[in-house]
Amino acid sequence: MRISDILKQDKITLSLEVFPPKTSERYEATAATAKEIAKLRPDFMSVTYGAGGGTGPFTAGIAAEIQEEYGVPTLAHLTCVSSSREHVLHMLDVYREKGIENILALRGDIPADGHVSEDYRYASELIRDIRSKGDFCLGGACYPEGHVECIHKKDDIRHLKEKVDAGLDFLTTQLFFNNDVFYNFLYRIREQDIRVPVIAGIMPITNAKQLARSAAMSGTDVPQKFRAIVDFFGEDPAAMQQAGIVYATGQIVDLIANGIRHIHVYTMNKPEVAAGIMKNLSAVLD
Repeated sequence: MRISDILKQDKITLSLEVFPPKTSERYEATAATAKEIAKLRPDFMSVTYGAGGGTGPFTAGIAAEIQEEYGVPTLAHLTCVSSSREHVLHMLDVYREKGIENILALRGDIPADGHVSEDYRYASELIRDIRSKGDFCLGGACYPEGHVECIHKKDDIRHLKEKVDAGLDFLTTQLFFNNDVFYNFLYRIREQDIRVPVIAGIMPITNAKQLARSAAMSGTDVPQKFRAIVDFFGEDPAAMQQAGIVYATGQIVDLIANGIRHIHVYTMNKPEVAAGIMKNLSAVLD
């Protein structure tokens, strides 16, 4: 089922993200974890894509297995910053053959060695290529606090408009911890006539190291009230996990209460965290 059709339904949607293994030796264990998350019956699941396309076959395999075994629609990521056009076209064939019709088209992170593709510099170029090669449902990324590589937010939104105009059906946000930032972001992009559905991305933080890493990579501001939670519970793994689930649940409840219909949870491949959030939201989602 196409994600664009799911988002048109008169309901609140909750989707979950998993990431594939880096090596074939870890494939079975990671696929089993993804299937445990699929058993929670989210509206759809996204499967990420490693830098340089190294995990592409794993992404396709896990996404296809989730759809076939559990009937959960999947959204396969595809990055281009380290990929040739030939590789991208090959992956489109792989996705098509496996019955994957939803793609999240991303530039991807610049590799540590600085090597980037000669064929792609921006996600908009990838989006145009995919749109010209098949009838996929396409999503893209957006950044409520601005992309870490973009100095001015107005320039970031201009680039976002270019991606949408290239052929996106919907957007999914980078993680954020302050809902007011997201509401302000929605106001600003609507002013620029960006009208596609926007899915709010929420990451439950369950340990202190995860917070530092996520904030550094995304440039996301961490509110003092959440820093206090991490400072107080950070050395108690069970308490920190519960507190992280509660904080993320609170964000989602506030989003829904303010008219946001579509939520995406970055599970970090933790079925127990995804299950905790869905349990907390059982009556809200119904």
